[in-house]
Amino acid sequence: MDRITNTTQAEAWNGYEGAQWARSQERWDAINDGFNQPLLDAADIRDTDQVLDIGCGAGRTTRLAAQRCGEGRAMGVDLSGPMLERARASAAREGVHNVSFVQGDAQVHPFDPGAFDAAVSRYGMTFFADPVAAFANIRGALRPGGRLAFTCAAEAGANEWLQALASLDGILPLGDFGTPGAPGMFSLTDPDHTLTLLTSAGFGNARAERVEAAGNWGKDAEDAAAFLIDSGPGRHLLSQVAPDAQEQARQALIDALRPYENAGAVWLRSSSWLVTAVRKGTAGD
Repeated sequence: MDRITNTTQAEAWNGYEGAQWARSQERWDAINDGFNQPLLDAADIRDTDQVLDIGCGAGRTTRLAAQRCGEGRAMGVDLSGPMLERARASAAREGVHNVSFVQGDAQVHPFDPGAFDAAVSRYGMTFFADPVAAFANIRGALRPGGRLAFTCAAEAGANEWLQALASLDGILPLGDFGTPGAPGMFSLTDPDHTLTLLTSAGFGNARAERVEAAGNWGKDAEDAAAFLIDSGPGRHLLSQVAPDAQEQARQALIDALRPYENAGAVWLRSSSWLVTAVRKGTAGD
């Protein structure tokens, strides 16, 4: 892996968090797949395009982009070795050959200037130590007029899975989890701030629209609760309390998820911002 600046994120995504996401790829895709079509439609991927997928994880959106660009190629970049290993295996199993995956920090990775027609990301843009520097680096990887499209979480209260976790306040030390602007998945919940960052990084025509989709979190409340608790944030929170509080939290989360059971699944609605922009300027600027 080349030079990284997001060392904390690199440690997490090459540790438990990355391993958990890699082994649970199908479940995370079942949760997030409702955002794939709006994202890829917004990127307007064409038959011969070169597409860059930022924070590609286990590569679901990279492979879908590759299928859309046909004679072009899609490249995914991510910090996580375990997730990229899963991405490569999935691409081989599905017979998607016009893809490649690179382990690197998109904030500083030395992309070939102007090499890509479009850049996409499904929740991979929120973990940068310096988002303006990251957006500027991604902008440099796009040709003039190249298109950027990404999804990022909207405010915490608009996401039902986070509402369920919020029910554990007083049992687990939730602290500022889900606070807008804090480092991590909720760093870009303010769309005006996000558009300002993109403009500062040299993008034009920056826009944000709300998109919502329901995701399948498990077969029943017990299964979905166990999955949430097993995730990196859930595991971290549980580790800070005694065993009796851990069991109390598990049962409280099951109770919070029970109303969402429907036809053999737990469906939770997520709300996100779909952000689009275009690289301004000319080649070499």
